Amino acid sequence: MPYADRPEPSFARVALDAGASTQGSYAVVLDAQAPAYWDGWRFGATFSVIRANRLGYYGQGNDTPYDPDSTSGRSYFYMVSRTTAAARATAQRRIAGPLRALVGAEFDHSDFRELPGETVFQRDRASGTIGPEEDPFNDAVARAGVILDTRDLENDPHRGVFAEGLIAWGKGYTRTTGGVRAYVHPFERLMLLGRLGAESMTGSAPLSTQMTMESSDGLYFAMGGRRSLRGYHESRFVGPGKLLAGIEARYGVIWAPRVLEVKLFAFYDAGRVFAPGESIRLTKDGLHSAWGGGAAMALMRNTVITLAGAWGTEGGQFTFGTAWSY
Repeated sequence: MPYADRPEPSFARVALDAGASTQGSYAVVLDAQAPAYWDGWRFGATFSVIRANRLGYYGQGNDTPYDPDSTSGRSYFYMVSRTTAAARATAQRRIAGPLRALVGAEFDHSDFRELPGETVFQRDRASGTIGPEEDPFNDAVARAGVILDTRDLENDPHRGVFAEGLIAWGKGYTRTTGGVRAYVHPFERLMLLGRLGAESMTGSAPLSTQMTMESSDGLYFAMGGRRSLRGYHESRFVGPGKLLAGIEARYGVIWAPRVLEVKLFAFYDAGRVFAPGESIRLTKDGLHSAWGGGAAMALMRNTVITLAGAWGTEGGQFTFGTAWSY
């Protein structure tokens, strides 16, 4: 099959990314992916050390309040420092057509550090909401799942469906995740998208795990952040159960398909978390929502750059990314 006909962005690649901020955050990520090097197989491995030194923490639950006046004289009231070191490996095998099976493993260490002054994290640790067994936390995770992927191009889809069902067994908990994303191309320059995802955890999931949502591409912050609920800080709402939905429209203003595409896009996101023991369900009750838009450039098959703004009930967020949110 000619390379141009494949949906994968490359046969194989290795990338080393490193960065640091003046606020004490840093990240070093070594990522190796071989999505098409061996016919019918996909392999990936990622090694990372990341410190988010100003990560938001507002408490746990779907109704945790945010009061801007609470930060007066307490600059870090809604913040905590979180450091993670992780090694993650995944293998996928084509079963038939666009259907694949997945197995994987991950080993990670996470710990939180209180920032100066009074903070919500400090209160929750003192009250026992965050137990000593959760911080620091060493985890070993095994994953398995199935994926249906009919996207025409993985990095910048114009049409197709991506659906996944995953289960992960960690230290003292089980995580079950399901999601579907649909891409429709009704007119030459217009693409319409939608997504729906849910996740549940049973057992005793630690705080660091509750802050993220699983996917075959890797963990991402939820609920809140550019991969989940745009317009809110990363992990704005924390809970073992999650419900996520969104719609998006993209329009090409410069249109040389698969060579150079400059697009304007608009979106609406909604999501919520569920408390331990609460059943995960489709509901409009308690949903947090945000709307926004931006501009993006897709160059050739494997380069995407996005600039976006999103607004929820707590203000706005502006983000820069090198991949679509979904």
